[in-house]
Amino acid sequence: MYTSNLNNLILNSDSYKTSHWVQYPSGSEYLSSYIEARKGDYDVVFFGLQAFIKEYLSTPITHQDIDEAEKVIQAHGLTFNRAGWEHLIEKHDGYLPLRIQAVPEGSIVPVSNVVCQVINTDPEFYWLPSYIETALLRAIWYPSTVASVSHYCKDIIRQALEKSADNTESLPFRLHDFGARGASSQETVALGSLAHLVNFAGTDSMTALIAASRWYQMGDDMPAFSIPAAEHSTMTAWGRDSETAAFHNMIEQFGGKDKAFSVVSDSYDLWNAIDNIWGDALKDEVKNMGGTLVIRPDSGEPTKVVREALERLAVKFGTTINSKGYKVLPDYVRIIQGDGISSQSLSKIIDVVIKAGFSIENVTFGMGGGLLQQVNRDTMSWAMKSSAISIDGAWKDIYKDPVTSRSKRSKKGRLALVKSDSGQLTTIKENEMSDPTDNLLRDVYVDGKLLIEDSLTTIRERAGW
Repeated sequence: MYTSNLNNLILNSDSYKTSHWVQYPSGSEYLSSYIEARKGDYDVVFFGLQAFIKEYLSTPITHQDIDEAEKVIQAHGLTFNRAGWEHLIEKHDGYLPLRIQAVPEGSIVPVSNVVCQVINTDPEFYWLPSYIETALLRAIWYPSTVASVSHYCKDIIRQALEKSADNTESLPFRLHDFGARGASSQETVALGSLAHLVNFAGTDSMTALIAASRWYQMGDDMPAFSIPAAEHSTMTAWGRDSETAAFHNMIEQFGGKDKAFSVVSDSYDLWNAIDNIWGDALKDEVKNMGGTLVIRPDSGEPTKVVREALERLAVKFGTTINSKGYKVLPDYVRIIQGDGISSQSLSKIIDVVIKAGFSIENVTFGMGGGLLQQVNRDTMSWAMKSSAISIDGAWKDIYKDPVTSRSKRSKKGRLALVKSDSGQLTTIKENEMSDPTDNLLRDVYVDGKLLIEDSLTTIRERAGW
């Protein structure tokens, strides 16, 4: 019977990696590999390495892991390096003899630059840096991509607030994470939703709160917030003829001074809900409840729906003109658009809202699949490649340079990330540095030990919170 242990690090790899230990040249001692996002529409917001190290690299390999892996790998039709893994336990107590360097989490780095570099610290384990590629690259590309997309959206919203609102104080709550149900697994939610919290403080993914405590020192601090909200079932359960009663119940249950709650309002007819229920039958209750009603459309073409909803609410509740010359609804009524939001549609909706004369402070956004699931490794062309090898005491550069795809040309040598005289981050070879302290890559993990541990608060500050 084969193992069902998903935490066996030896099996957390691609099948073809198991035979690579006999493929390297005789005399191989050290192998250096790096990770980069080769291209993309966003700067990289580096995030997720600490979570991976704490979850997977802080526990040693055991003899049971080796026995399980051998049974699976050999039955799978592949060769197994049992002696190598046993020697790792004998010599290093099961901890990986690796040095992992990386930029500080939360760092913003232009694409096509090294953000992480790994090398073995014991020449007998030259095969190990490549073996962990599958797990390490995945641990970095996914949360870093989500953090990068989220940060890009934050910049879009920030610019819109600077243009159309009196201040940007509400920015951390302007993009709410709706992605938990659409993510491929709970760990995807943990990593992706947590990555979003590098930039924002609104989420409906409670798994992210656990992840922040588990991996990023937030056990005593709440990293994100939400508000009571209706779904279609809680509204339609009342029946179409009792929609007003359903809405009234929301005010009764959740209204109050300084409180906010969201009500999905298009189960039947959004325009009727705005014009005749919120803006007429329940208008006085909305005005006098002391809190904020957030109306949520959930269908239709977002640019048209948001604009028309704002215009109808303006007719019913009135507006004021802020210092930037844009219309603002009363504090007690707002809109959240959570359907069809992506980094592309976000810009279009904002443009339409501002062109219609409304401040973007009237609208909050919710993002689900576009945030957590509609990304992949190719979104930013992430790759981990070996760039240098030491054989019989001599280092040499190694790289790929396919004539069929120049975009897949890899970097050469032991690398460093430095700031140029003009202030730009750039990747160079380590031996080209005049001062080793200029290298922005820092030792994060060495021989089983996590050397640097940041809180989410620190990472947020680094990312420009």
